[in-house]
Formats: sequence, C-alpha cells, structure tokens
Amino acid sequence: MNHPRPKARLSRALGIPLTRKCVRYFERRPYPPGVHGRNRRKTSDYQVRLLEKQRLRHQYNVSEAQLRRTFDEAARGAGKTGESLVALLERRLDAVVLRAGLARSIYQARQLVGHGHFTVDGHKVDRPSYRLRPGQVVAVRERSRALPPFQLAATGAHADDLPRPYLSVELTGLRATLLREPARHEVPVVCDEQLVVEFYSR
Repeated sequence: MNHPRPKARLSRALGIPLTRKCVRYFERRPYPPGVHGRNRRKTSDYQVRLLEKQRLRHQYNVSEAQLRRTFDEAARGAGKTGESLVALLERRLDAVVLRAGLARSIYQARQLVGHGHFTVDGHKVDRPSYRLRPGQVVAVRERSRALPPFQLAATGAHADDLPRPYLSVELTGLRATLLREPARHEVPVVCDEQLVVEFYSR
C-alpha cells in the first residue's frame, strides 16, 4: 500500500518513527508537521483514539478496510479483542518477514512479498496479507537469494537486537518459522490497543 506522504512527515504526525531511517528526523523535530505543529494539543477523546488507531494501521502498513476487517475478526474470537487484533496483524506474511529480519522496513517487506520473492511451506505466496499458522515456514525463493536485499539480510543487517520468541529464524538460510501465536508483550508495536477497540466500538 503506497502512502503519498513522506515517511518522516507521517512519523511526526503519528508521534512515532515508522522506520529506522526516520528516527533521526523524528528526534530532531519530535512534534507534528506544519506551521502549527508545536502548538497543537489533543483536546478530545476521539482524537486520542483516532491517533492510536492510525498508529497501529501505519505500523503494519494496512488500509483502513483491512484493519477494520481484522478488528471484526478479532472481536468475534475468544480472549481480549485488542490483543487478538495485534496477534492477527503480527501473523501477516509481510509482518513476519519484517520481524525475521528479512526486510529493513514494513514497506520493503510488503514490496518484496508482492514481487513474489517468498514461499510459505515451499509454495510461492505474493499476498502480504496472507496469514501464517503456527508451524508454517517462510523462505526466500531460490532464484531470489542472490539479490542484494537478501544478501544484506543474510548478514543480519536488519535483524532486531532481541529475537522474537514466537519465531525461529535462520538468517543464513533466509527462512523463518512461526512457532506459535505471538503474545502482545512480545510484539514491538507502539500502541494502546484498548483505545483502538474503543475507537471501533463507539
């Protein structure tokens, strides 16, 4: 999903850096963009909840329709709706590719998946929204392994300092296995998911 706004400007609007490259821009100007960015104040409950929903949406680079469908699915399931929502989003193929260190950002992960560079259990999958089940293996296709983005990923350039306990990752082999459902405290997403639930439940 392509966003016309520059990522640094979008990061400032949301109050969180969306990519590693945005961190230095965000630290230099940690306030919303625009002439009145320094003087803006959140005044309503609606604005607070809307901001949290937008934060969650942009961290996974999904459309409003996709997020709404995922929320409805989480609301129908057992357990806390907010935690279920984050777990469902975290099991998307592009999110797993990012967490495994096979891409530098969610935007690159979505692009690489869409271009058909990945397989799931040996079958090519080019849908970023494909939802993995525990036990499934994501791997870079043989014909794609020599490409520069994957050669860089194999060195660990994009890997997180703390590996995700719900993933088994073999960077040299450019593959990852989803071991189990992600728990909310294990997911590095900056968001109060309860406010997202309140936004959609209003």
